[in-house]
Amino acid sequence: MYIKKILLIIVLLGAVGMGAFAWYVYNTAFSGNTAFNNKEAHVFIPTNATIDDVVAELEPLLRDTESFYAVADQKKYSGNVKPGHFILTKGMTNNDIVNVLRSTNIPINIKFNNQERLEDLAGHISKQIEADSISLLKSMRDPQFLKEEGLSEETALCLYIPNTYEFYWNSSAETFRNRMKTEYERFWNESRTQKAKNLNLSKEQVMALAAIVQKETAKVDERSRVAGVYVNRLKVGMLLQADPTVIYALKKESDDYNQIIKRVLYADLELDSPYNTYKYAGVPPGPITMPDISSIDAVLNPEKHDYYYFVADVTNFGYHKFAKTLAQHNVNKVEYVRWVNSQGLNR
Repeated sequence: MYIKKILLIIVLLGAVGMGAFAWYVYNTAFSGNTAFNNKEAHVFIPTNATIDDVVAELEPLLRDTESFYAVADQKKYSGNVKPGHFILTKGMTNNDIVNVLRSTNIPINIKFNNQERLEDLAGHISKQIEADSISLLKSMRDPQFLKEEGLSEETALCLYIPNTYEFYWNSSAETFRNRMKTEYERFWNESRTQKAKNLNLSKEQVMALAAIVQKETAKVDERSRVAGVYVNRLKVGMLLQADPTVIYALKKESDDYNQIIKRVLYADLELDSPYNTYKYAGVPPGPITMPDISSIDAVLNPEKHDYYYFVADVTNFGYHKFAKTLAQHNVNKVEYVRWVNSQGLNR
């Protein structure tokens, strides 16, 4: 009888111990362990991160980091951390969290628009993916890559078409650059390529001309008309005489791309720069900014007209007055200069 009691006690203690262990396992792995109130939280795990780095990233989001460590060890995640962008949802268990972190890298949308230089683009992209601006710029300027693509320092910006693209957050600088090369090749389909040939322009020249159109007018519905003016000038051998190219030349000369130049002076037109289209004929050696797709397509589909001149329309801001003759243009220009002087724009 005594032995039976001892055995019963042992069995009961074992049951209690197993129950306690089962409760511990359940509480550790299968009980909610999130501490945030939003529906979801975004987690970014860098390349070569350790489990301690992961926990440091997760700490504000978890109620208990020790239980997370335990489950991560048990599921062999601690020694196999994956980089990327992950989304946790409110109420997730440690088991759920580990499963997400090791297998569900969620792509992100990155955006960029009219950057003037590769430096600006690199800085903009580095705020959206893991790669830093230095590695991005180095990749974009890689001499071997540019040579293989038939590009130069001046035309390298052509490769990057402003848009929204899906990337993994942990993409490298080379991955970004190579993807943009693919998108560039996709953009220049047979139709666009043929239109460029019909204009006797290379792809890079189309991009450089589109950049001028981009700077000349913010009105998308006016871009094909502005493009038509420049195409007309090129056909008859006129200088493009585009103020935005002079502004870019001034910035490049001073190495100050942050300066704001609202008015081009006659003295500026004498600047000896290949980007100064008042001195040098033809299209500049490269784009002065990154043109929108609408500006590129405006150049490829220029409005057919007899205009050779245009000036800002002070009665309809944002748009321009177009003229077929220099005499008519000078009349329009007087009105514009009078307005500029009234605004006190000396620079």
